[in-house]
Amino acid sequence: MNGRGRRLAALLVCCAGLLAPAAKAGDFASARPAARVEYWQQRQAAIQAQVADAAGLRAVKLVFVGDSITDFWLLGDDPWIPGRMHGRRVWDASFAGAVPENLALNIGISGDRTEHLLFRILPKSQGGLGQLDAEALAPEFFVLMVGINNSYAPEMPVADSVFEGVLAVMRSLHARKPGTRLLLQSILPTAEPARDDTVVKPVNARLATLAKSPEFAAYTTWLDLYPSFVDAQGRQEARLFVDGLHPSEAGYRLWRDRLVPALAAARALAR
Repeated sequence: MNGRGRRLAALLVCCAGLLAPAAKAGDFASARPAARVEYWQQRQAAIQAQVADAAGLRAVKLVFVGDSITDFWLLGDDPWIPGRMHGRRVWDASFAGAVPENLALNIGISGDRTEHLLFRILPKSQGGLGQLDAEALAPEFFVLMVGINNSYAPEMPVADSVFEGVLAVMRSLHARKPGTRLLLQSILPTAEPARDDTVVKPVNARLATLAKSPEFAAYTTWLDLYPSFVDAQGRQEARLFVDGLHPSEAGYRLWRDRLVPALAAARALAR
């Protein structure tokens, strides 16, 4: 950079400083002591408080179970990247009590692998968090989607590990609440064709068969969301996601539009 360029750069920096008023010493969060509390810890604490509220639990008809893809039903504006919208408005319209038969509790936590979810729903008497222990919690359906996080830093063979984790969660949910039906959802497509072809599609195919097997058929409904989230070439529909993995608000709306009729159909079959 020549002298003129350096002077111009310095002028721009000076002008930027004039446009943005400087914070006074001590006004920055960066300058104050604070314990580190991760997002997942906040969500876990919130869930623990909810499952301790017996009065509130009695009205719950659906329990959404999963990882960040389930968790982010509860996010509006993305707290990490402002301007990205997730599912909060859709959730509030559909699962927050406006339709009492679909009043839901969401126990999804961002970052959870199947083993972490298994720990959370393990009874306290067995050393877990006991998030399904409350007798007052007697939902009509568990709405389950989980497994994609086990495809990162994976055990090998990857598809087998993911499938076995989902299977363990299904068995654990049924053991905790044997009177609750299970609505098992396919894993959504990712923006990585190789991951979809080697993990997501094979696992989904096995889960579809599992839902109809003698062990699960009596209380399990299979909802294959995957085809609704891909384009004509069979690849992830970008507008339905914010980052190649998590749904956008449009994605959550589409999910809701598939899920609500599936719940109604499952109810009709159970009568």
